[in-house]
Amino acid sequence: MPLYIRDKEVDALATKLQREINAASKTEAVRIALLHELERNHARKPLRDRIAVLQEKCAALRPSDPNCDMKAFTDEA
Repeated sequence: MPLYIRDKEVDALATKLQREINAASKTEAVRIALLHELERNHARKPLRDRIAVLQEKCAALRPSDPNCDMKAFTDEA
């Protein structure tokens, strides 16, 4: 779905950013700015919260049985 910028100030900011970062288009400049803002926001989350997400993902990759023979489990895959 297209993104239309109707606000003149936002359009001017997008144009200014496009020039400053030498982006091919305003769309590319906005995409880069949004990605950077998402990264910045992600980095503000406490490290323990970011680690907890990774631990959950890792735990989902292996069986939860502590007596599981991991070699046999991985050999099945």
